Amino acid sequence: MTRVGLLGYGIAGRVFHGPLISSTEGMDLVAIVTSDPRRQAQARAAHPDAKIVTADELFELDLDLVVVATPNRTHVEYAKRAIAKGVAVVVDKPFAPTSAEATELLAAAQAAGVPLTVFQNRRWDSDFLTVREVLGELGEVRRFESRFERWIPEVWDNWREFGAPEEAGGLLYDLGAHLVDQALQLFGPVRSVYAELDLRRPGVQVDDDVFVALTHENGVRSHLWANAHAAHHGPRFRLLGSEGAFEISGLDEQEDALAAGRRPTGSGWGHEDRTGTLGVLDRTTEVAVEPGAYQNFYSELQAGRIPVDPAGAVAALRVIEAAFLSARENRVVQL
Repeated sequence: MTRVGLLGYGIAGRVFHGPLISSTEGMDLVAIVTSDPRRQAQARAAHPDAKIVTADELFELDLDLVVVATPNRTHVEYAKRAIAKGVAVVVDKPFAPTSAEATELLAAAQAAGVPLTVFQNRRWDSDFLTVREVLGELGEVRRFESRFERWIPEVWDNWREFGAPEEAGGLLYDLGAHLVDQALQLFGPVRSVYAELDLRRPGVQVDDDVFVALTHENGVRSHLWANAHAAHHGPRFRLLGSEGAFEISGLDEQEDALAAGRRPTGSGWGHEDRTGTLGVLDRTTEVAVEPGAYQNFYSELQAGRIPVDPAGAVAALRVIEAAFLSARENRVVQL
């Protein structure tokens, strides 16, 4: 059995990592770190065989894998401690607050010979997997549009909404980490970045309205949006190619399923009724979405493979930093 310690039991730990680890054959969640009494009670109820410990106590345990699902400002610190102990480590996105710190972390893992990966679960979203399937039917892709839009009119009392730079809060770090990662996965390296970042809701301290335009080295343009005050949502994906287009709306349902207590081991996991539209103008066909597969991240890891190359997360952070610079200076940034 792979003995796993989980640092953090907020949304990431409670909804994603805890259930997915526990659903992976060969993995044993033996310890959880959370200081919040309510979350401790939730952790005990969901994972009765796991110890509730402090971070210092966790690093004294005999573990094979440490999962860092804490606030962004602590990702590097805890990942370094795991590497120093020679223990494989999963870091939730964003990998680090800066690309420099991420590069340093990657170098430390390589020097120590410690497996390191980043939890980019949305590579296994149903709609993103469907985009991968239909990509070859579009001819030369010219534009890729991707959105994560939400309606959250009130600012949360949560570190993701805090303005201190070390928090790495705001939508560009949060949802933007997924948007940029998916664009890089589909279309490769980026040569230029343009961004518009705004603070729209009363009292907000960090970006809650994001637009990023990427020009990839192969000529594809990616237009990416994230929004916390969208009372109406645009399509999740829209791709325009020389031979046709593909569009799909809605969101992958796996997060809601996990939050509701369903698990990947149950029947029908990841299957949805959603469809996308593929074709030209009125000559289109409906395409059923591929089953979502968040469980593949930990099953790949358990099989001894790195599911997400951390070098890709470093590249994504460089794009995010270029977006911040572009918005600040109102210019296109060359990479």
